[in-house]
Order: sequence, then C-alpha cells, then structure tokens
Amino acid sequence: MSLHFSKEEFKSRKSKVLTSMKEQNIDALLMFRQESMYWLTGYDTFGYVFFQTLILDQKGNMILLTRAPDLRQAQNTSNIEDIRIWVDKDKSNPTNDLKIILDELNLKGKKIGIEYEAYGLTGKNALKLNETLENYCVIEDKSTLITKLRVTKSKEEITYVRKAAELADKALDQVWKHAKAGVSESKILAEMQRVIFEGDGDYPANEFIIGSGHNALLCRYQAEKRILSKNDQLSIEWAGTYKHYHSAMFRTIIIGKSNPKQIKMYDACIEALTNCEKKLIPGNSVGEVFNIHAKTFDDLGYNKARMNACGYSLGATFSPNWMDWPMLYTENPYVVKPGNVFFMHMILMDSVNQLAMNLGETYLVTENGNERLGKQKLDLVTL
Repeated sequence: MSLHFSKEEFKSRKSKVLTSMKEQNIDALLMFRQESMYWLTGYDTFGYVFFQTLILDQKGNMILLTRAPDLRQAQNTSNIEDIRIWVDKDKSNPTNDLKIILDELNLKGKKIGIEYEAYGLTGKNALKLNETLENYCVIEDKSTLITKLRVTKSKEEITYVRKAAELADKALDQVWKHAKAGVSESKILAEMQRVIFEGDGDYPANEFIIGSGHNALLCRYQAEKRILSKNDQLSIEWAGTYKHYHSAMFRTIIIGKSNPKQIKMYDACIEALTNCEKKLIPGNSVGEVFNIHAKTFDDLGYNKARMNACGYSLGATFSPNWMDWPMLYTENPYVVKPGNVFFMHMILMDSVNQLAMNLGETYLVTENGNERLGKQKLDLVTL
C-alpha cells in the first residue's frame, strides 16, 4: 500500500468529515469528486471517468463502488477495505448496485448528501442516480462539504505544496534557458516536464498553457506549436506537481526587441500583484483580493484587457484542471485563513495591439500574512 499521509492524518480528516456531516444532518455522503476520495483515503486513480462513488455513513462505514480495473488500484493506493465492483455489460446501471449497498447500511428513508459538482458524475449518470434514489431517501447537494475542509492545508500537505513549488521554479529555469528565436514551443514544454518528472513530480491536472505570437493572448492550452520568431512574445502558465499537489506560475517573456506598451503592461501587473499580496491576509475575503486587482488595472486604463477573476485555491486536484475552490472574483465572501494556498494571476490581453502580459505566483497564507512559494525573480525577462 502506497499512502502519502500518516494514519493520524487520515484519522483526523475522517473525523472532520463525520463532524461536518453531523452538523449538516447528513446520514451518509456519496463522494464522486476524485479529490475528496484522495484526500480522505489516499485513493489515486483516473477511473472516476466512469461511474464510481465512495460511500461514508455516520457510523464511519466506508465502501467504494467502482469497476474491476480499479479494484487493485484502490487496494494499492488507499486505506479503503471494503471495495465493491459493478460489472460492465450492455445497459448496465451501477446505481442499482449502489442501492444494494445503501440497503446494507440501513439508509432507506435517511438523508444522503451527494457530490453533484464532480467531473466523475456525468449528467447522464446523475439522472440515473436521481431516478434510482427517488422515493428511497432524501437527497441533498453536498458538493462542497469535503471541499471546504480541503481548502485549509495541514502541515503534511504544505510539505508537498512546497516541493511542488520547487519543481515549478526548476521548470522556469528551463524556459529561460531554451526560449529563444528558432526554438519550438514543443522543446520548451519537453524540458519543463523533464525536470519535473526527474524531480519525482507528477503530471499536472491540466495541460501547461503555452503560446507565442498571436497565441500569447490565450489562457488555455491548444495544439498549435510555433517556432519562436526573432521578435516574439511567449506566454506560459504551468505548475509544479507533487503527489497531485500543485504550485502554479505564469509568465510572459519577450523574445528580441521589447515594446514600450508591453513594458507598461508589465509594470501594471507588478503593481496589481503587489496590491493583491497585501490583501491576501487572514480576515479578508477573497472578493476583496479581486477588487484591488480590478481597481489597480482599471485605474491604469486596462479595464478591457483584464480578467474577471484573478486566481483560485490550489491543492491536490485531478484532471481536467488544477483550479480548486474558491476562486478570486468580486463579492466572493470566503474569508482567507492560515493554511490556504492561492494562485494569483495578473493577466492582461491587449487584443487591439496583439500584446500579452501575464504574471502569476502561488502563495501560502500564514498567521501574519502570506509567503510567496516560488523563489524566482519577478522581473520582466527579455531573451
């Protein structure tokens, strides 16, 4: 068994979930978020792309319902002892298998929480689930019950986040080393991933975002790989990943001759990031952090170039993305707490002049403020 946390850590997490279930008057919780399963038991898989759920009742009983390929996966990576298999066949309906388990746990007529907001629970399967449980029990959406517990990191988790930050820093070294005219974006990505894997890191929960020239203004990965020009711009967002914990960074690098307008955009990003750092402290809401981001850019004339969010929590996440709850956007009431980990990104996209400027760093919230986990310089780099 390959567990990444101590028995005491897992015991504490389970106790917190059971307490939260009791406070919310839930007799059982059906987990469909892979992040919840990993955090609670260590279970590590991408099998959540099929119907799969982890059941936890108020008595502490824990049963995993999954497919045959994940039986040994759960045995090797988790502390789950009771694993049930539903059989692949034409017109199979694993929610019927789930109902049998619920009967065993005497949950008929009880109140059951469900993680509906989960990539592992497709709309089609959710409809099947609701139909199967209709008139059987009371169901409630409890998508964030465990998510709200996961948002504050333990000492053991922070150790992994710091390791992820070290890997992110090493990846940036490779960008600076290889980003030059005549080099393919593919080469840059390959070298970044190489040092992360050599450092015992993992695949990230989503693709690294890389784009030069016209693609430097994109905030998502896409398949075109350009060769860098003599005068170019390269935007890249990536994360060091360790035991599925992420520490992200974002940079725009200038290749060749710099543009005065782009330098002004960089100055605005630095000012916005600095102002956000001052707001990312215990007691403030994440909405306040976004508001100072927006005000800074708007006051400098970049309202149309900025985004409507400036970051999000990071932790142990699985495909298709590394963004975690909560996001930094206006009026979000979540109050910042020590142990939170946030990626803050300052993004400017000038479509008129086809210029991009991005600057992003990951921060650990401390008792007295925050700590930038990346140790690389924030300077605008021209290569």
